[in-house]
Amino acid sequence: MHSIRVIDSHTGGEPTRIIMSGGPELGSGDMKSKLVRFQTDFDHFRSAVVNEPRGSDVMVGAIYCPPESPDQNAGVIFFNNVGYLGMCGHGTIGLMVTLLHLGLIDLGCHTIDTPVGPVRTTIESRNEVRIENVVSYRKQSKVEIEVEGIGRVEGDVAWGGNWFFLVDLSEEELRLDQIETLTERAWSIRKGLNAQGYPEVDHIEFFSSVCASDAHSKNFVLCPGKAYDRSPCGTGTSAKLACLAADQKLEEGATWIQESILGSKFSGKYRWLDEAKTQVVPEIKGTAFVMADSKLLLDDADVFRWGIR
Repeated sequence: MHSIRVIDSHTGGEPTRIIMSGGPELGSGDMKSKLVRFQTDFDHFRSAVVNEPRGSDVMVGAIYCPPESPDQNAGVIFFNNVGYLGMCGHGTIGLMVTLLHLGLIDLGCHTIDTPVGPVRTTIESRNEVRIENVVSYRKQSKVEIEVEGIGRVEGDVAWGGNWFFLVDLSEEELRLDQIETLTERAWSIRKGLNAQGYPEVDHIEFFSSVCASDAHSKNFVLCPGKAYDRSPCGTGTSAKLACLAADQKLEEGATWIQESILGSKFSGKYRWLDEAKTQVVPEIKGTAFVMADSKLLLDDADVFRWGIR
């Protein structure tokens, strides 16, 4: 019998399950090399933690790693039901609230190492966290593709810690009772996009101007494993900020309120990284709550101890 201690939290409705102990030994090195080791040698741990019967398609997992250098407070690798994420905004907010809950860090500024680079965070209260995400940018604007059953679709390809295809549905109302339709629509767009020269894109983001009175946009984000993001999506909001900046639709330092399909919200802003104004450093603020501190038990006699893969 093997046990894994996990802490569950949610950020804007999106769950994060963090392995605190009992996970695989990943050795030393940067987070990118640890990710390769995890993926190559210990992928069954990923499946055991987030897949059924212990998890679900919507669950985002993470493994906490002690810091490798004195200027960092922790390292983290994020994963989901089908693989690994370079960065996860809602998950980082959940991680910081979790570490504060466990007494491993205090309020204030902390640096977290991820496979795509360091992320600076500020814990402002027991549940509120501000993150300075990795450098983000729009790779290509007004990409047109033909999607079977839908027709021509236009969107922007952008990086916010993960690759996104952002589609403007500004005149449509994004509602929870449309989840199945939105999911199939986004999945068809992803398949078409991947087949037509953009294999790296694994997140599809719809956004609409029909939203709460104090929000600027409402989004629907379909994640790589075909589950929709319950939160406004931290990396998706970062990609959106990069596109707004590129189009000169949001001034540097101005606040953008992003609403999720559930109605939860992140606030975001950006600063230019370079004089040429091609890359931005996004800042995202959100709220997370710890939900459970538990042990997952892996019984050698259980044929599904490593999850349903």
